[in-house]
Formats: sequence, structure tokens, C-alpha cells
Amino acid sequence: MKVAIVNRVVSALLCLCGLSACHADTSAALVDLGDPSTAIHLQSSHVQSAAASESVQGIGSLRRYTFQPAAQPQLIVTPAQGTWDWSARGELHLQVQNAMGWAVTLNVDLDDARGGHLHATVGLPAGPAQTLVIPLHAESPRSEGMQVGPPMPFDGRVGAPGQLKLLATTVQGVLDLHQVSAIRLGMPAPGAAQTLLFGRIEGVAGEATLHDAYAGIVDRYGQFTRGHWPEKIDSDAALRTAHAQERTALAVHASQQQGADAYGGRLDVSLQKTGWFHTQKSSGRWWLVTPDGHGFFSLGVNAVAADGERTYVEGREFMFKDLPPASGEWTPFYGSADSRRPEQGASQGIGYDHGRWFDFYAANLYRVVGKDWLAAWRTRAIDRLQGWGFNTVGNWSDPALGQAHRLPYTRSINIAGDYANVASGYDYWGRMPDPFDPRFVQATDRAVTQTSNDVHDDPYLLGYFADNELAWAGIGPQGRWGLAIGTLSGDAKSPAKQAFIATLKKKYVDAIKLGNAWNLPLSSWDMLQAPGFVPPHPDEAHPAIANDYSAWLRQYADTYFRVVADAISRHDPHHLFLGGRFAVNTPEAVAACAQYADVVSFNVYADLPQHGFDAAVMQQLDKPVLISEFHFGSDDRGPFGKGVVSVWNEQQRGEAYARFIAAAASDPDIVGAHWFQYVDQPVTGRLLDGENSHIGLVGITDIPFAGFVDAVRKANRAVNH
Repeated sequence: MKVAIVNRVVSALLCLCGLSACHADTSAALVDLGDPSTAIHLQSSHVQSAAASESVQGIGSLRRYTFQPAAQPQLIVTPAQGTWDWSARGELHLQVQNAMGWAVTLNVDLDDARGGHLHATVGLPAGPAQTLVIPLHAESPRSEGMQVGPPMPFDGRVGAPGQLKLLATTVQGVLDLHQVSAIRLGMPAPGAAQTLLFGRIEGVAGEATLHDAYAGIVDRYGQFTRGHWPEKIDSDAALRTAHAQERTALAVHASQQQGADAYGGRLDVSLQKTGWFHTQKSSGRWWLVTPDGHGFFSLGVNAVAADGERTYVEGREFMFKDLPPASGEWTPFYGSADSRRPEQGASQGIGYDHGRWFDFYAANLYRVVGKDWLAAWRTRAIDRLQGWGFNTVGNWSDPALGQAHRLPYTRSINIAGDYANVASGYDYWGRMPDPFDPRFVQATDRAVTQTSNDVHDDPYLLGYFADNELAWAGIGPQGRWGLAIGTLSGDAKSPAKQAFIATLKKKYVDAIKLGNAWNLPLSSWDMLQAPGFVPPHPDEAHPAIANDYSAWLRQYADTYFRVVADAISRHDPHHLFLGGRFAVNTPEAVAACAQYADVVSFNVYADLPQHGFDAAVMQQLDKPVLISEFHFGSDDRGPFGKGVVSVWNEQQRGEAYARFIAAAASDPDIVGAHWFQYVDQPVTGRLLDGENSHIGLVGITDIPFAGFVDAVRKANRAVNH
């Protein structure tokens, strides 16, 4: 790669802002890319600069730099000599303007003399010049207690009225601020020439921009203060009026509902009547069947609950405007919680993870009707689900909704206890339960007993899920084998490890034979027991490794699903076992689930259901499939995140929902699909893991998103009528 180098050095070094080699000076001063004849070296790789600067009102002088198509075009700014001392600085400010008609990705890398560096990637929107701000330490929205940060740029009125600031909300790495050696500005492989204008670079003491970016972002109703959308509420009166108008609309939709049996089953699909929900294949299609013997395609919603939108406020009160007092009538909406589980990958790096929380959603329900808000909400929620064409109350919902006997519902068996576990390398929600541990069998029996105790005779119960999104596989190209590798890597006391070794002993008898098959120098079985044993990765030259791992994965999954299925059969033989809600899976785990469960459930985050599981394999296994989670999110209704599967705007959410549901209903193996979730997540992140996405049917004020809900209702009715 040819590198054009331009050196512009003045003879008298200036002590600039701690950005010069003059370490003793901490005054505010600049390096100026608008006038690069300053005390710096400026190198360029596939970047061309204009001959003259341009004056931009309110900003100063900027100069055009055109990044040419290349693998990594970049500007490199280094001191004229020595290094910069930024130890008194907390932020790096860069004046920048995107001259293109679209957003451009800019990489900012800061290096020190010891090999450390910080890295930030920002999207520069088209439009006026602004100040790009890079915190001089590792930072992310997770550090602020949420998974996605506020939209950028924002109006930095606190320190500079009307000036747009673009904060790099995510910065990675470690930098020795006493000896910074370079600033690198680059682009990741642009397909065409991209022009940006750069001006002053300065180090600023403190972290005012970082604070301002998050300050006052939530109003008294839990809404994002800087955004605007049709359903946004600005007063209690407006909140009550919106709910009154919705009651009228729901009454109209209720009058339009067509005939179905008592459980929502289709009267035009007559199947076997057993008095309980069950599965049946008819004319090549799988069905859920209602207790009255009618076909039932389950259209459900997860997390229909009034207490799931709590967010931590302790330590970050500055993020909230007009937070109600923690006394008097608002006391019931405050609470406190311990820190999140550190062993969960979902909780890693989440700040503000314990202490006092506030429930904006429940507080808004109280604002509508007063002290009887919960009973009113329950009635309204069921009215909505029925009016919107849903026929199932999905997982993690208020139990009272199912007990109302207006809609079928599901239950979740959450198996918890002091039993052994195994790492698969994924471990997002924690390590895998060890089903070979007798304590797991006991914990399963307790969990099934508790879950089924008050519902085992209820015909409205559709069935039970077991756990959620277990770590059946690891990450990467060898991820399929993660659970096998994790088992053998475990402690010698692990019941799963002992079971695996016993299986290998039965097959190979002699450890030397196993070593030959796996290409390992094994002279005794004790070598497998040793701490730190590193199992081999499968390869084509030694097929026995993959074969043995596959057999173990099936044995592991068989044991887990058999234990759960046996417990359900003992305590509730009437209802369905709906599977384990796969997020990651292996062929062995899916096959085991198909053998022991009545339905195989997948949490599918894809554009179409068939893109989230192996449809051909499920046809071979000949077992019905339930999509136990799916959603589409956008960022135009308040919360910052777009969910797992994102679209551009609210209209596209409705279009994506309709496509997904139509594709699910047309598949003869799919018996239903459940949307995640009922309510938008809090702007500042939910308690569990800081998720903060716009994925709800209703907002934090309990106002439905009218356009989306209308599209959902039409799609649902097209399926079941």
C-alpha cells in the first residue's frame, strides 16, 4: 500500500492543551486540523486534504479531507516530538462535519507509547457541523445501566446552547493518558470517496458531555424527553383521555370478533376432543387442539404483566426529570433489589445494577384510575389481546390473566437449586444445569410441583415450558461442541464429567485406544480427571472426536428432557410439555426435545420463522414447532434499542409482523407464534439486564402504538378467521 506522508512542523513548539509535548501545561488549547501547520505531524493513508480551510459559522475553520476507497484509509496525528500528556483531561473534542448526503462511519483510535489504545466507532450523520466527543476511558451504555445509549447527536445546551454534540457512547480499551502518542481517524473500507471536514481537536477536563448526554433523558411518565411521537403523553389529563378513547375502539373490535369455541379454537377445524389441550396431525398438518376438539393456532404475547418495567434510579437520579417522591401515594411504586447475577453474560458490564428502583409503568396505570389500577389493567389487557386477535397469554405473564378463563395461557417451569452446572462457552443466562446431578432431579421435581399445583386441573392451561434459552451450544465455528468440551474441562467432581468418562470407558475400555482415536497422548483414564484438561476440537483427520462428542450431547440432552418430562407426567399428566425455548441449540438437543416433549419451541429472532430453526430437520422429526418468542423493534417511539431484529420505523414493524405471522401459519409444522413483549422496555433499562428496546405493543404509559397494533390485528385475523 502506497502511503503519502505530509509533514508540517513549526520550529517553535506550542504548549497546547496537554496535547503538546509540554507536559507541565494543562491550559485549554488546540490542535487544529482546519489549519494543520501546527505543532504536529500529520500523516495520511489514502486521504486527500483540501488546499484551504473553510469558515463555518459557530464552529470556526474546517478543512475537507476525502477518504478514498481502500481497506483502511486514515489520518494519523502525532506530536512534533515526544508524547502528549492528557492526564488532566477527561474528554477529547473534535470539530467535524459530514459533507456527504448520508451517514458515514468514522473510527477514532488513540494510541499511547506503551502499546495501549482506545477505540471508538461513531456514525456521523449528514448535516451541520458538530462536536464529536470521545471519553478518554472505556465507556458504554452498559456502564450507565442500559444496553443502548441515547440517540446522537444531541443539543448540548448545558454548556453551549444550540451546539450539536455527538458523543461516542461506546469506547473500548485502555490508554495511558500521561503519554499519548497518536490520534488516528479512519474509515472501514469505504466503497466510494467520502469527504469529512475536520477542525480543532482539544482535550477537555472532566466529563461534562458524558453527563449531559444522559442527564434528564426520562420525564415523569418514563418517556424519553428529547423524542417526539404520536402516542407521547404530556399530562395526566392527556393520559386519561387516551385511555378513554381506546375503550371505545376496543368495544368496536370486540363486536367484530367472529365465532370460535370457548378456548379460541377454530370451529371449521374439527379434531379429536379430549377435554385438554393436545397436539394432533391431520392431513399433513400439525395442530394444537382445544379441549373442545378444534384446531388452535396459538397467537400469544409474552410478559403481559404490570410489574416488569422497573428500572434502577439509585445513583443516577440525574437521568430522571420530575421523579415522584419516594413517599406518600408513590411509595408502592418504589422498591429495591440486589445486584444482578454476575455469572450471567447478560449482566456483564452493566452499571447501576442494584438498589432503589421505580416502576414507571405501574405508576402510570395508577394515574389513570387510582387505587384499583391493577384490576382495571387486567381487564383491559385481556380485552386488548382479544380485540387484537391474540388467543394466548404467553410466558412470564400475570397468572391472574389465565385464571380469568378468557384466554388459554402457558406456565414456565423455572428449575432452580444448588446443583452442579457446566459451561458451554455461551452462558448468556448462566451455565447449563447438570442433569446427571441427583440434586437437579430433586430441583426439577420441586419446580414442577410448585408450578403445576394450582393449574393441573385447568383446561385453559395450554402447557408448560421448561427453563428458557439454555446454553446448549457455545460460540463460533466449534460452538456445537461447547457443552462436550465444557464437560470434560470441568472439575473431577462434576457428575456430568463422570458420566461422560464412564461412557468413553464403556466404548474404548483402554485409555490408550481413546488417545489414538482422539490423537491425544493418553496413558490412563486419570489424565481426563486432571484439572485443566484441554479436550481436543473435532477435525476431519480424527472423526471419532465429533462422533463421541455428538453421542455425549445427545446423552446430555436426553437426560435433561427426560427428567423434566417425567416430572411433568407425574404431577400433571393432562397438559403439554412445550419444550425448552431454544435460543441456541444443537441437532442433538433438538432431537432429544422432540423425543420427550410434545412440542419443540424456538425463540426465533429472524425476519421469517423458518430462518430461525432447521425446518427440514423438524419435518424429519415429525414434531410440531411453536415460535415461543419473536419481535421487531425500531427506535422512533422513545426507548433507544431496536430489539434483536430491527426495522427502520413503526410502519415497518407492522409490515414485518404480518410477513412473519403469515409465514408461520402457512408452515404445516408450526402451531403458533408468541410476540415478545407486551410493554416497551424502560428507557434506562430493565432490572434484569438493562435491556431498553422499543418492542412493545404498548408504551410505558400503557398507550397502544396505534399503527402497529392495527397491522397486528389484521394479520392475526387473517390467520385465524
